Amino acid sequence: MSTTPRKASVNWPILIVGFVVTGLMVAVLGSGFGNDPMDMFENRIEVATPFDLRKIDSGEQVKLADLKGQTVVLNFWATWCQPCKIEHPHVLRAAQQYQPKGVAFLGVLHDDDPLVARQYLKREGQVFPSVFDPRNRVSIDYGVSGVPETFVIDKDGYIVKKFVGPVRPGDIEAVLEGLL
Repeated sequence: MSTTPRKASVNWPILIVGFVVTGLMVAVLGSGFGNDPMDMFENRIEVATPFDLRKIDSGEQVKLADLKGQTVVLNFWATWCQPCKIEHPHVLRAAQQYQPKGVAFLGVLHDDDPLVARQYLKREGQVFPSVFDPRNRVSIDYGVSGVPETFVIDKDGYIVKKFVGPVRPGDIEAVLEGLL
């Protein structure tokens, strides 16, 4: 009794449907290549999401609504973030220059320990308050994908600029000059 191996047959309809679906998925996903996601953000004006958080040093409540009528620089940061450490002096300098002109600066501690952050700020310098976002809800509301990210909010409460990654010397100042 000789048995010859049975040749597997190809299910052509399923194979064709699979190729078509895969081709469509590649086309849809590929259509996003070459587009800078920041361009999409730059072309929109979004209202800054209100929040109510506590300062990491005093526990005092800070509401974004209380800053209405002021330009606000909102800096999301963490002590474990090396780029945050690099940008810290640049943000401090911008705050020292623009707080006297009525610009409010506020740090938002992202996914970090407030005690460690207080020690870091005591050592590295602090000229504006930082608040604690205990469950990262504000980070989620603002679409923060990683730190550092910095938002500039105009006097009417609209986000006019988002910096992803560490700000460089002059970045914040250039935006603020256009708003004052």
